[in-house]
Amino acid sequence: MRAAIRKLTMIDNAHALDDLRSPPGNRLEALKGNRKGQYSIRINDQWRICFVWTDGGAEDVEIVDYH
Repeated sequence: MRAAIRKLTMIDNAHALDDLRSPPGNRLEALKGNRKGQYSIRINDQWRICFVWTDGGAEDVEIVDYH
């Protein structure tokens, strides 16, 4: 739970999408398929935070079990 809160805070504080490339453990990636237009960062091996990036920051933020 702490990791999720820490990552959500990072997203909230980001001024640009590239701010989320560090630390490398975030593994920021553009999603494909039915999630095209969204990005994700990893909380851990099982959980990701998915979101849409706009000029105003992250929107439609959700925590997703990827397994």
